[in-house]
Amino acid sequence: MELSKNYIPNETESKWYSHWLQQKYFSSSPDEREPYTIVIPPPNVTGVLHMGHCLNNTIQDVLARYNRMNGKNVCWVPGTDHASIATEAKVVGMLRERGITKSSLSRDEFLQYAWEWKEKYGGIILQQMKKLGCSLDWGRVSFTMDDDYYKSVISVFADLYNKGLIYRGKRMINWDTKALTALSDEEVIFRDTQSKLYFLNYKVVDGDGLPVEGGITIATVRPETILGDTAICVNPGDERYRHLHAKYAIVPLINRRIPIITDDYVTMEFGTGALKVTPAHDMNDYQLGLKHNLEVIDIMNDDGTFSLDAQILVGEDRFAARKKIIPLLEEASAIVKIEDYPNQVGYSERTDSVVEPRLSMQWWVKMKPLAEPALKAVADGEIKFHPAKFVNTYKYWMENIKDWCISRQLWWGHRIPAWYDKEGNYVVAVNEEAAIQQYAEKYGRQLTGTDRLVQDEDCLDTWFSSWLWPFEVFKGYSHPGNKDISYYYPTNTLVTAPEIIFFWVARMIMAGLEYEKAIPFEDVYFTGIVRDKLGRKMSKSLGNSPDLLELIDQYGADAVRFGILIASPAGNDLLFDDSSLEQGRNFNNKLWNALKLTKMWEGRQANFENETNDNFAVNWFGQRLNEAKAEVDTLTKQFRLSEALKTIYSLIWDDFCSWYLEWVKPGFEQPIDKAVYQKTISYFEQLLQLLHPYMPFISEEIYHLLKTQKDDLCVKQFSPANAADITIVKEGEILKKVISAIRDARNKNQVKPKDTIRLFIHTEHVESYQPIESILAKQVNAERVAYTKEAIANSIVVAVEKDKFFIECEQQLDAATLKEELLKDLTYQQNFLQSVIKKLSNERFVQNAKPEVVALERRKQADAEARIKTIEESLQNLN
Repeated sequence: MELSKNYIPNETESKWYSHWLQQKYFSSSPDEREPYTIVIPPPNVTGVLHMGHCLNNTIQDVLARYNRMNGKNVCWVPGTDHASIATEAKVVGMLRERGITKSSLSRDEFLQYAWEWKEKYGGIILQQMKKLGCSLDWGRVSFTMDDDYYKSVISVFADLYNKGLIYRGKRMINWDTKALTALSDEEVIFRDTQSKLYFLNYKVVDGDGLPVEGGITIATVRPETILGDTAICVNPGDERYRHLHAKYAIVPLINRRIPIITDDYVTMEFGTGALKVTPAHDMNDYQLGLKHNLEVIDIMNDDGTFSLDAQILVGEDRFAARKKIIPLLEEASAIVKIEDYPNQVGYSERTDSVVEPRLSMQWWVKMKPLAEPALKAVADGEIKFHPAKFVNTYKYWMENIKDWCISRQLWWGHRIPAWYDKEGNYVVAVNEEAAIQQYAEKYGRQLTGTDRLVQDEDCLDTWFSSWLWPFEVFKGYSHPGNKDISYYYPTNTLVTAPEIIFFWVARMIMAGLEYEKAIPFEDVYFTGIVRDKLGRKMSKSLGNSPDLLELIDQYGADAVRFGILIASPAGNDLLFDDSSLEQGRNFNNKLWNALKLTKMWEGRQANFENETNDNFAVNWFGQRLNEAKAEVDTLTKQFRLSEALKTIYSLIWDDFCSWYLEWVKPGFEQPIDKAVYQKTISYFEQLLQLLHPYMPFISEEIYHLLKTQKDDLCVKQFSPANAADITIVKEGEILKKVISAIRDARNKNQVKPKDTIRLFIHTEHVESYQPIESILAKQVNAERVAYTKEAIANSIVVAVEKDKFFIECEQQLDAATLKEELLKDLTYQQNFLQSVIKKLSNERFVQNAKPEVVALERRKQADAEARIKTIEESLQNLN
């Protein structure tokens, strides 16, 4: 068949993915093999692929394919998360387009629309993952509101409640005034904001109501919240305010008398050193309020407007109230000054409205009892983090863990299984029938007449369902002890982003230990954040997030996978640039050209007398391949996937395409040794196998174009890597250096490539050059290679390590030009040597650097000294 000029990915990707699915290569069921299990971090059912998904899922696919090709029974479980807030917002938007409001619907009617939306759009992101080449077991798609999963979430709630680990209470939460729901900390995005700092003066009176001269000044960015103040706090060691201890401040505009209290929490250096305390509207103020038994005054309604308790500005939106309260305070002579003030403001990730800290009756999980075993599992190394630096982050959070607010004021999600009578008494039960029975037992009375129990209107935080993910995708809770959970759990690897280490990773560990009595995974690989080339996090609002499907259409899935991985060290953010995709596309074409070159030789095979055992190029690349295989295996097991890909890239582009194929390439229209050709094809196949986890489509395509295959690369098993003969590998490296140096010297001295030369080698190790003479001669166009112990007059001199190479050519050499080039090289080598000596003379460097780094610098010194000596001899010879 005639091959196209360049590789055309669109023609191969859908073909091979369909083939893999038809062959059921991605399907898994328990058998006698060792399992390798990954559960996908379930993307929101509202989602579409973006660059973060691309990175995360490409890494998972590399691990899945690599382990599948190492004989393991790979089960990579797909699925989606119901995403309460995001999905409800999408459904409300859909209804708005139809002229329907949520408030006009009953809960059941709204949920019918929500399920309609989910069925229409909810699987889009999973279909897009197929375009990326993800080898997921599509027979195992899970959804966090599947029937069994739903029942498990409700049952876990009831179980934790019965264990005393879930309670209902009025506490501070993050409130979304637009979505009208509580938020988790993870759903609050902090942004740098240019605000104003208002300095307000409060009059002070003593216990008898007599004025105290001077008053007290506080600084705040939220002057409207003074209407909820119930104290002013100063540091007990602050001498400026010692005379005000046990006195009272008068809140401006509303004249409420509030105590002046002392607490070490207050920082004397910030602002004025005096802190207004508003327990209903600030997380830290609330803690101070509990400690000092302060009154709590909530001045806001659910939608962010001022309530009757504010006394003034009632019904005004909180930001309108801020604008209106400033002139009132100025009129009351309460404003001392106003300054510009940069600070961070929390926004709802879902609605982009400013989050309001407020006191609210919610459901909570006691976290400390669950956190202790989960902390131990990571601290003891039972679960390993990659990179390990995240262990300290995890440890700090777990040691300082707070109770978890799990209720959300939404209709889409898992409805809280609490049931109330008309007096507000409640029971927790998995369904209404059980609730009625529990109610009778708890309160000693039967419901009669029109009395009935009403279920809590709220839903559970999405994370409360996704923390069951690693075992409930195998129905480990709903059908305990089943064949799948016994075989696949604990899973092997979790790939996720570090920003959800607390909200998802930690909680999965807690749930796994609580309900399966085993860790949920053995390794956690943390990806970095994908940023643009300016270092900004990608987002739709900034317009810097490319359409991933468009990139796949433009460059091909393999090039996109290559581009995102080549610049992605574990745990570190990566700066994404289209140039990395260009590099991936160029790599595709390099492979394609290598295919075309080897196919040209297919019909030119002949039986030569020499065996491949005597062919240096064949022997060298075989050992170089063994070396690279071992390196890739080690790097993959260490989750250093970017480095593994770079190793494969260099092996293919440089060692195979640029060197090996050139070394074995026959002359124009000349035959190639059949044994060498077969070995070359074998090497090419092994390279494609190494590359397959990273770039599955092109590797599978070329594998089948090389020759008729009996198997598919997707499931072709890696053979154990043999130990590399390092001596041969080093000889190959020297050969590459010598060829490059001689070619460079020819070029500098304007010796045309078609002009032959005579090459004389000055070395103490003649035997190391004899096996490579023929390759060397062909690569530098030398009609003769000889050895010498003397300098060759009127020749170009090249130094490589401790050996010298004299180049004789027919044309008359320009001595002046030669001398100029040698002097330039001498100056460069002398400067380089001085920089190395300076580094080695630095005691701190020698003491602190790794031994291998110091040894490398000493080798650099020795090489530079040898080159300088050779250049000086060459100059003397020239004179």
